[in-house]
Amino acid sequence: MGRYFKKFIGEKCYLSPINIEDAEKYTRWLNDLEISINLGNARMLITQEREKEILQRLAKEGYTFAIIDLKKDELLGNCGLSDVDMVFRRGGFGIFIGNKEYWNKGYGQEATNLLLDFAFNILNLNNIMLGAYSFNKAAISCYEKIGFKEIGRRRKAVIVGGQEFDEILMDILAEEFHGQIPNHFKGEFNK
Repeated sequence: MGRYFKKFIGEKCYLSPINIEDAEKYTRWLNDLEISINLGNARMLITQEREKEILQRLAKEGYTFAIIDLKKDELLGNCGLSDVDMVFRRGGFGIFIGNKEYWNKGYGQEATNLLLDFAFNILNLNNIMLGAYSFNKAAISCYEKIGFKEIGRRRKAVIVGGQEFDEILMDILAEEFHGQIPNHFKGEFNK
C-alpha cells in the first residue's frame, strides 16, 4: 500500500491526503526557525506528539493536503484551506514547503494552483484569502504570480528581532483563476 495518494496532480508535484506517519518530519521542519518564522509560529514549541495530534485532526477535518514531489514521492510540505464557509463561498489559504531543497523552484506555486483548482472548481468557492508577513518577499511574489491581489494591511502586526512588519492580506476570486479541472469536461484533463 502506498504512503501517498495522487489526488491532484501537477507537472512537478501532487497533493495527497496527509500521512500521520510524517509527524517526525513535520516536527523537525516546524522547529526550524527559518521555516517557522515565516509561518508565524516560531514562538510555539512543537513536540512530535503534539504534531501527530495536529496531523490527526487535519486528516479528519478540513482540506489540508501533503505536497509530494511527483518523481520521488517525497514529502515537501503541506497546503490547505481553512475557515471554509460554504454559504458565503469563501475560505482561507495556507502553505509551507518544509524541505528547503525545494524552495524557490516553483513547487509552492504549483501546489497553490492545484489547491485553488480544487477550491474553485470542486468546492465552488468564490473567494480565497491569505495573510503573509511583509518580510516574506518570496511568498508574496509567488502569490502575486498566481493572481492574488493585496486587499489590505495590518500595520506593524508582527515584531521580530525588534523590527516591526506588516501583515499583508491578499485574496483571489474564482473569476480570476483558471485551473485545469474545467478542461476535464472538454476532454483535455491530464494531457
